[in-house]
Amino acid sequence: MSTMATSSTNGIHGRIVNGGLDNGLDHANQLNSDPNRIKFAYWVPNVSGGLVISKIPQQTDWTLDANIRYAQIAEKVGFEYALSQIRFMAGYGADHQHESVSISQALLHFTSKLNVIAALLPGPWNPAVAAKQIASIDQYTNGRISVNIVSGWFKAEFTSIGQWWLDHAERYRRSNEFIRCLKGIWTQEKFNFSGDFYQFHDYPLQPKPISRPGRPHPEIFQGGNSIDARENAATVSDYYFMNGNTLEGFQTQIKDVKNRAEREGRLADVKFAVNGFVICRETEGEAVQVLQEIQGKANKEAVEAFGDAVKNAGASTSNKTGMWANSKFEDLVQYNDGFRTKLIGTKEQIADRILLLKSLGVNILLTAFLHYEVEVEQFGSEVLPLVRKLEAEGRGKDAELEIRLTGDVYREKKTGEESAT
Repeated sequence: MSTMATSSTNGIHGRIVNGGLDNGLDHANQLNSDPNRIKFAYWVPNVSGGLVISKIPQQTDWTLDANIRYAQIAEKVGFEYALSQIRFMAGYGADHQHESVSISQALLHFTSKLNVIAALLPGPWNPAVAAKQIASIDQYTNGRISVNIVSGWFKAEFTSIGQWWLDHAERYRRSNEFIRCLKGIWTQEKFNFSGDFYQFHDYPLQPKPISRPGRPHPEIFQGGNSIDARENAATVSDYYFMNGNTLEGFQTQIKDVKNRAEREGRLADVKFAVNGFVICRETEGEAVQVLQEIQGKANKEAVEAFGDAVKNAGASTSNKTGMWANSKFEDLVQYNDGFRTKLIGTKEQIADRILLLKSLGVNILLTAFLHYEVEVEQFGSEVLPLVRKLEAEGRGKDAELEIRLTGDVYREKKTGEESAT
């Protein structure tokens, strides 16, 4: 995967602030004034190689300089979240990686409203260290840090640093304990916990994160398709991340997690986010052509190795519903099945599909792009305002209506009926 070199950020912060960032943020505030809006996030490309495992040229850079620029643009055009990736070592086309918590703090320093979600990996991270790091950053940034708890799929990342590689259910059980510990440390004066993975004895964290009504601690995101992942979403997480899926797949996941959350008395506490790769062009044909070029130039060896790794990681799931269980080669070219979210077409088509996702229960759309240099701003200037306009007209509330309007593109296709969009 190729990336483009970018210029230094020397003077960027001051230039953008003095040249209109404040006005831009006023515009973003107006765009995002509806409390019932769907929110937008983007993947931080802090890992080299871009967001597709392809040899297609990408105007996307992984450096800090470039990521500061992307964050400032995203904030100005209406994105509310950014998600930094966690990788400890090279693999599958990603040769270089900036650590997630430190780059999140850097991006927060150069923005004023963006919430950055730092990915954490139980095993390498101890919840005491993570809780302290995130609480401090939360204080520095007036509550703009969140966390994404990643249970792990990359076996070599664990074994190469002397960490146990647990089976699937045990990795998610450790993540459950990890999240419970974070929440306890952040909210209790003296935290006690006796689990299979973590123990705490009268641990007093000070200062604690900023507490606000309805949000006593930084928001906690967590993903996965399996029953273990859904159970964690229902019992301990604030947001459940989903990969791209079919209409039936999204409906099944959301309903299952809601049923489990209701059983726990947490139905109102659990929200949903979905990953989607955006290709917005003047015509649907142009967008599909870009998709076909990305997939046609896939790094075959890297995609196959990635596919083997993720499918082996989830092989022990009891009902074979783990992440990537049904992903094809073409899907795996984008790490989290982002092509399956079908955000490929004109701005009008993409807006309609986003409103369908909202009507199904999606609260945050996590986006990725081929050319971050231009497409983050393009999405914010073309697609996001259109979504807000349609929301103001009442769209995105009636699932039956949205399914009638655009649902066919998401339906499970029979053999021979697959289409690019």
